[in-house]
Amino acid sequence: MNAKTAVGIATLYLIIYAALAELGYPYPVAVLLLASPLVILGVVFIVLKDNRVEYPELAEGDEWGYRDQSKEELGLF
Repeated sequence: MNAKTAVGIATLYLIIYAALAELGYPYPVAVLLLASPLVILGVVFIVLKDNRVEYPELAEGDEWGYRDQSKEELGLF
């Protein structure tokens, strides 16, 4: 599963949760609320592990950086 799909599923989960809460279904809402940390942790794990886009590694001496933009593009350094 890629990051976009995981975020889409988590968004659908939130929409279902909000709809059930608004319609007054307390038991499904409670179950979804208790399961929500697992959904968030799953999305975080999938987003961090998604390696479908190649990014350059940091150069020697660089302590941090944006992997998708160079220092020149950011205009802050």
